[in-house]
Formats: sequence, C-alpha cells, structure tokens
Amino acid sequence: MIRLRRTTDDLDVKPGHALVGVLKIPTHTMSPIRAIVRRVIGASLALIATVLIVYFDREGYRDVNEDGLSLLDSIYYATVSLSTTGYGDITPASPSARLINVLVITPLRVLFLIVLVGTTLEVLTDRSRQALKIQSWRSKVRDHTVVIGYGTKGRSAVTALLGEGTESTQIVVVDTDHESLEAASAQGLVTVHGSGTRSDVLRLAGASRAKAIVVAANRDDTAVLVTLTARELAPKAQIVAAVREAENVHLLRQSGADSVVVSSETAGRLLGMATSTPSVVEMFEDLLTPDAGLAISEREVEAAEIGGSPRHLSDIVLGVVRGGRLYRVDAPEADAIESGDRLLYVRKVTPAGED
Repeated sequence: MIRLRRTTDDLDVKPGHALVGVLKIPTHTMSPIRAIVRRVIGASLALIATVLIVYFDREGYRDVNEDGLSLLDSIYYATVSLSTTGYGDITPASPSARLINVLVITPLRVLFLIVLVGTTLEVLTDRSRQALKIQSWRSKVRDHTVVIGYGTKGRSAVTALLGEGTESTQIVVVDTDHESLEAASAQGLVTVHGSGTRSDVLRLAGASRAKAIVVAANRDDTAVLVTLTARELAPKAQIVAAVREAENVHLLRQSGADSVVVSSETAGRLLGMATSTPSVVEMFEDLLTPDAGLAISEREVEAAEIGGSPRHLSDIVLGVVRGGRLYRVDAPEADAIESGDRLLYVRKVTPAGED
C-alpha cells in the first residue's frame, strides 16, 4: 500500500491560530448595544477610580494657580491624563503622587485606551479566544458525530440527532459552503470548512475518534470517495451514507458504509403511496419527526422484561437488536427477550414545554 507523506499543509497538523476560519467552535455572541454599554461602564469606572486617587492625594499635586486641587480639578486632571492629552497645568509633585501615577494611574490609562479602541482589540481577542477553544476542543473531542454535507439531507440528519438528545457540541459539520456552515454554527454546531474527500479535513473534524459519521453528499460519486476516506480513518465508527440511486448502494457498502439510505427510491415510494393512502405517508412523516407526535426509538431492555415476549409489552415494539443485528418482532429469534438486547419501539414524544 502506498502512503502519502503528510506535510505542513495538512490542516490537522496546523496549530489552533492557523485554523481560525476553518474550524469554528460555537460561541455566545453579545448584542452591539450591550457591548457598547459594557465599554462605557469600563471607561467610567477607570475614570472614577483615577478621580478618587487624585482627589484623596491632592496634597501631592501642584496646580499652576497654586490654590490646591478641588474635586473639579481632580476630574479635569483624570480626564486629560487618561486621554493622554496632558496639558501640564496639574502635575504630581510629591514622591507618593508620582509613584501612584506610575503604578496605578498609568495602568488605568492603558485600560481606558483599551476600552476606546475596543472594537479592534475585540477582533484580536476573539481570534485568540477561538484559537484556544480550537486547541481545547481538538484535545477533548471523543465519541461525537461527524456530518459531511449540510444540505437538505445533512440538516435533516442533524435535526434527527438533536431530537434524539444528542448535544449540539457533539456534532461536527463538514462542508465547503460558507452559508451552510454559518447556518450550522447558528445551531451551536462545531463546523469545519473543507471537502469531506480530504483526509486532513476529516482528521481535523476528529473522524478517527468519532462514534458515527453521516455522509450526506450531493453526488453519489462524492459519497463513495468520502466513505472510503472516512472508513480508512475510522475503522470502528458507524458510517451511514445517503445515495440518490439504488444501483450505487453496493459501491457504498464496499467502500465501508454500515448503512445506506437511497433517497430517490424512498421519496418515490412515499410519493406513490401518497396518491392512494396519504394517511400512511403522514404517519411515516410523524414517525420520522423526533420532536413531535410519535417517534421510532431504541432502548435497553429492563430486567423484568428478560424472558418475555416483546409483543406483550406496553410499548409498541418493532424489533429486537441483538449482537448488532436487527430481528423484526415477528421473527422466531425475537420470541423471547434476552439480556443485552435492545428494543426498537414507538414512543410518544412530549413537545418541549408540556408536562
């Protein structure tokens, strides 16, 4: 087997600061009004602190009028000093006043200037913060789900994952479209800008440590290449891929996909059924919508259920998963529930906000 030597151009070997804009960790943004208010408050606190320091040590300052410093003089000195204007009509004269200017007022002056030019510094701070988040995320991410392609299929897959209780921070979206990535980031998802056919992009998304990989490419040939790359990086991950045409299913399975969904045939069957039995299609849509009505789910068996028949349970059981293999509820192997089995059943979904 020929292995290509990795270079410094590979994304997964670059440091965090070089990945800002490629790998994006969701952050909580602040409204412009709130940001302005915080800056004004910060500047005001720095000004007030300087006024108080000068006023309480006013004996150590010299005024050109030689009539001592009033509170107004202290406010005036603090204002021109923090803004670095410095007319020189009021100056620190005593050793203590000069020491305080060096150790206290100078840092306050720097803080005041930081607040004034906060927009530029905030951009730099955001980049630094994002770089630190990237480094931290890369070192900790485990057992997550990588969704490659954030088109209609990818978004629906993410909606289903979130509906099943997966945390948004445990989903990584890989795509080349900036608008799609912005939409994913708005949902609190980690995003990676790049092609899923590139191994360094998938390594950057943590594919080698992922629990599951969803291949939702727009083209079948792209899906095959992505699946091959993903399987090489993640031999133990559950890979689920979508294809448009049924004739390409075997290619996906040979490439390493554990499950393949044929989007065109599935949609075609539903369209055909809708012409004669539209209520059946509505029921399918209900079962496939995880956040309302009924939903198909999977759970572990309870101790009291072992040895019994899944058809006698209060839940509507559709099948039994044993050793990674699914047996329909009417199969002989599913007559009796065994320890370690998992049940595929229909559950009622309670919408958020309802008891």
